[in-house]
Amino acid sequence: MRLLTRLLGWLPRPLDPVRSIKAKLSLALGLAGGVGLLIFWWSLDWIRVELSWFAIAVALGLITLQVMAHGATVPLREMTVAAKAMARGDYTRRVRATSRDEVGELAEAFNQMAADLAAADRQRRELIANVSHELRTPITALRSVLENVVDGVSDAEPETMRTALAQTQRLGRLVTELLDLSRLDAGVVPLARTSIDLAAFLEEVVREARVTADGAGHDVRFTVTTPRIHLTGDRERLHQVFANLLDNASRHSPPGGTVTVRAERHDDHVRIAVADEGEGIPLADRERVFERFTRGERAQDGGTGLGLAIAHWVVQLHHGTIAVADPSAAGEAGGKRRPGCHIHVTLPLQPA
Repeated sequence: MRLLTRLLGWLPRPLDPVRSIKAKLSLALGLAGGVGLLIFWWSLDWIRVELSWFAIAVALGLITLQVMAHGATVPLREMTVAAKAMARGDYTRRVRATSRDEVGELAEAFNQMAADLAAADRQRRELIANVSHELRTPITALRSVLENVVDGVSDAEPETMRTALAQTQRLGRLVTELLDLSRLDAGVVPLARTSIDLAAFLEEVVREARVTADGAGHDVRFTVTTPRIHLTGDRERLHQVFANLLDNASRHSPPGGTVTVRAERHDDHVRIAVADEGEGIPLADRERVFERFTRGERAQDGGTGLGLAIAHWVVQLHHGTIAVADPSAAGEAGGKRRPGCHIHVTLPLQPA
């Protein structure tokens, strides 16, 4: 069979100039039928046959082929029209796929591709709109501060400069996170796995978070509870995950609140819980907080809505999970403490 296919590939294609698949089918079947008819005549020693009946038979055969081939070619024509519409930016066209042959499978694949392109185009538009909004907010605030200083409305006092610095830091954080997302989407961020002493690692992250919280004026305390565990992972990327979680927790904690970091070993993986004493995340938003530019009702200050999306991606790269846990189910809320937000990160101790 392979040899026959290879031999047929070397043969000329006389029907390539024909631009209609129905015409190709008609010509191919007509020629095949004609050859068979000639052989049949030859076997009958060329018995005389009325040419008019022969012409009628040929005409009826061609009409039948056109009718039968119509259903097979309509999806192809619809795909051509839909593809031209998609080239103009219209992703709403779909092809009716009723047949179960190769053309039907192609129509179903085409519809799936159109749906994927529509979703990608919608995400692209949302990304542009969200980035524009996120950039406009700190730029507007920074411009207002600088205009007041230049016009003499306010003096360049440390408090004014701190406001300008905070907006500049927010801009820098947004640009950094956007660059991270572009690398993630391109798949060009390999993991540099090393052995990590989890206790020392979390102490280091909490120490930096404490300095950041003090600099931002957040009155919160940090506590760390972790056994001596070693895991294998990308230290820099995991540092990014927990620094983001602790930053979110400190910003959403009430004055004098406590941010708790607790690690527990479960067989071949470790679960790290980061909890604050804020208002918590509504149940309906707990899945969406890991989507890009989703900040929910808790966002009231400089969050960009990208940190948790990056954290989710990094944890997935480590073959782990990250989720918002129910405080009552986790058994971490008690007494008069507010339920707060509890995020659980589960990581394997060794790479899969």
